[in-house]
Amino acid sequence: MLWAMAFENDSPLDSLWKEYGRAFKDFDDLSLARWLAQTLGQLEGKVWRLSHPLVGAYRLAAMLAHERQVWFKRMATPPAAYGESTCCRAPFLPLLTRDVKESGLICQHCNETLLPFDEINAEVRGELEAWARDYAPVHAVAHWDDHQRRRTRDYEHAFENAAESAERLLVYEGQTLAPKLLNFYPAIIWEDQDECLEVRPEDVGW
Repeated sequence: MLWAMAFENDSPLDSLWKEYGRAFKDFDDLSLARWLAQTLGQLEGKVWRLSHPLVGAYRLAAMLAHERQVWFKRMATPPAAYGESTCCRAPFLPLLTRDVKESGLICQHCNETLLPFDEINAEVRGELEAWARDYAPVHAVAHWDDHQRRRTRDYEHAFENAAESAERLLVYEGQTLAPKLLNFYPAIIWEDQDECLEVRPEDVGW
């Protein structure tokens, strides 16, 4: 499953982010391109939570830039560390999600697969596969059908245990796996929440 586009839902928080995004609509294409290039420089060389405000602002601007095809116009030059993505020709900025095995790394500009799983550097791919394999049954608890829920006799307890396991696995993702990807890619953003299990970024502490 591809990572769902940020800020598409109808929750109060999503509506608030949409309001934030309107600020970028006042940017002309050149100003937008320069802002993106400058922000890429700030992101470079670091591991970032998906929930980080700077990442959120960048994603808002990147979506607008994609709509306007700003990167095709080559109005600004991104930092040299960022290669060109094959999916949309924007700078190579990947997102690591729980669906990495199926979807690979996700592009922060067009929301498509930036790098298929089997093309991720082999030095870390095996660890990512093992992590995704551990995470899948944990996440699946949120989507159990009625028969599976009845069989547990105490679904609320099972849900709580799954959420706690998800928190631990997400911490491992951010502390251990994402930094290893940083050895091969200019910056890494990692998914620090699981809405289905009601795990919020603030629940995923160090």
